[in-house]
Amino acid sequence: MSDIFDLRLTVKPEHIDILGHVNNVMYVHWMQDVALAHIEELGLGLKEYIELKHAMVAVEHYVQYRKAALEGETIVLRTWLNDINSLYLFRQYAFYRPSDKALLFVGNTKWACIEIDTGRPKRMSPTFTQAYQPISNEKDPFDFTQYDAS
Repeated sequence: MSDIFDLRLTVKPEHIDILGHVNNVMYVHWMQDVALAHIEELGLGLKEYIELKHAMVAVEHYVQYRKAALEGETIVLRTWLNDINSLYLFRQYAFYRPSDKALLFVGNTKWACIEIDTGRPKRMSPTFTQAYQPISNEKDPFDFTQYDAS
């Protein structure tokens, strides 16, 4: 069973756009960053993809920007898997600012399994389906109280 995965970061000047807040494209970039960190922690990252000759690639994103993030702020990038089948896995994201308990961003990505050499769809191997499991229904992925005392 996969778990909720968090990655903390501080907003840097290069994340900021002309309007003075985090550029919208950065959120999609952070979706990729936190997903990559999560799969590495699960033991099935990029190195293993190459060895197994198949990989997961993003085929669809949904994003919702809720509040702006500003330079110098610490935010939590959270991700978890909420569904999987033989070809696809579905990853959720919630980005949170502990200083004011604000949910900044939510999103999800549909990932497809492909053969690396051909780019064609491929059923996930047991190695993938064992590593990539949805979180328990008993967990609330929007519970950020562990950060609220910071």
